[in-house]
Amino acid sequence: MPAPWVETIASGLCLVARVSGDLDYLTVPVLRPQFTELFAQTGRSVVLDLSDVGFCDSVGLELLLEAWRQADGSGGTLFLVCVPPALQQIFQVTGVDQLLRAYDSVATAKAALRA
Repeated sequence: MPAPWVETIASGLCLVARVSGDLDYLTVPVLRPQFTELFAQTGRSVVLDLSDVGFCDSVGLELLLEAWRQADGSGGTLFLVCVPPALQQIFQVTGVDQLLRAYDSVATAKAALRA
């Protein structure tokens, strides 16, 4: 299994971060510092592209909630995009979909940021 990673691209008012790999108890220790770095700049909004995430357990879900709290605490916003159907179902069952904003694409998330 390849190591998880986060690829970031500055894009106007926000930072787009494409997450690859699973979000689980094995990968979160690798991903957590990368996520923390995303929110190091106060007030920056982050768009997390989850299209390459194959699996998410409760530890991965907690990482996404931590990211949401970090963004909120720094005056930024967290947007999720391209959430795979299995993750969407987890979000709905746990109620996380009420906290985390999810969009179909980076373009729609960026449009919501401008609105």
